[in-house]
Amino acid sequence: MRALANWSGAIAGLLLIVIGGLIQAALPGVGPRGFELISLPISLQVPALLLTALVCGPRPAMLAGVAYISLGLFQLPVFHAGGGLVYLLDPGFGYLAGFLPAAWVTGRLAKQPGMDNLLSLAGAAVIGLAILQGCGIANLLLGAIAGRWGGGLPQLLVSYSLGPILPQLLLCCAVAVLALPLRRLLLVES
Repeated sequence: MRALANWSGAIAGLLLIVIGGLIQAALPGVGPRGFELISLPISLQVPALLLTALVCGPRPAMLAGVAYISLGLFQLPVFHAGGGLVYLLDPGFGYLAGFLPAAWVTGRLAKQPGMDNLLSLAGAAVIGLAILQGCGIANLLLGAIAGRWGGGLPQLLVSYSLGPILPQLLLCCAVAVLALPLRRLLLVES
């Protein structure tokens, strides 16, 4: 039964991540024409991964992350700029590789006792986001040391890490708000 739960969670997580990559994140706000959606500079892939980890646990979230990265590396255009093995040399690949440790740690934290409130779930999501960002920044730094980015490290850090960090933190809170009722509905032990 546990294997079925792991595989069904992984498939649901993979679908969430792939669909999340197609959706531009937005926040409701008031603009010059009244109520409108203000688009954010990120998609919903990372929140989908974190939601999978918080609701399903570490194994299904890791399986979903591995499946997503595998799909992208084997020519399916699920990544931001398409797909293929050439993506291994892209500055953003460290963030994709960070899906795996972020999924594992967030899922493990979600399985700990006392994870039945919004603050704990949001904290686990933020820790997962920090791990993902750390992997991405490490890839950017190693690429800069190896001379891969041609001296554009500050601009890459701004575009990949500093620019999207605030919207991603806000979405961590939204993920916690979604995860709490889903965990209760699916009878996830905490």
